[in-house]
Amino acid sequence: MAAPPSSDAERQRDKDRTRADILEVATREFADKGYTGARVDEIAERTSTTKRMIYYYFGGKEQLYIAVLEQAYLAIRALEAEVDVEHLEPEEGIRRLAELTFDHHEAHPDFIRLVSIENIHRAEHIARSEVLAGLANPALDGLTKLLERGRAAGRFRADADPLDVHMVISSFCVFRLANRHTFAAIFGRDMLDPGRRDHHRRMLGDMLIDYLTS
Repeated sequence: MAAPPSSDAERQRDKDRTRADILEVATREFADKGYTGARVDEIAERTSTTKRMIYYYFGGKEQLYIAVLEQAYLAIRALEAEVDVEHLEPEEGIRRLAELTFDHHEAHPDFIRLVSIENIHRAEHIARSEVLAGLANPALDGLTKLLERGRAAGRFRADADPLDVHMVISSFCVFRLANRHTFAAIFGRDMLDPGRRDHHRRMLGDMLIDYLTS
């Protein structure tokens, strides 16, 4: 007796799993080889699908790359949104956001490589993404609320700008990963040394609070 046809829900789950599998493999491929060096053929070989299906799901190599960038940025924005900035003290909230970024970037080195690669391309692919164009406000909403509350309480400096604070957090966390090897070659220190991890994590928060309360 023939098996009953798959339900619409099951077919959708299969599509979602296939799409997720393609994005996972493509993320590693683009992070390792860059946009120019990555090959859709190789991505297809390492997934449970075909090159034809990749084009069916995403439209082409550039659209796949943009989808990879969108997924990577949406992940960090989703984590930031989980921080309860409404009920944390301003100083605690700033530290929490900084620590979250520190932990995320350390756990997702592919994200750092993708950001570096997209900067080589002068953000031309990000500029074509409607999804990423809408992430500016979510990236700053929590910081803005914390800074406003800190200023209202007389605890933070009046000229603190949320984008400046975001830049300091991002700079520290990205540099630690992106420049790990050159830093070690020049100074003989591994910035990902587990013995210094807590020190660096705490240092980032201390620098931010020192600046905001000066």
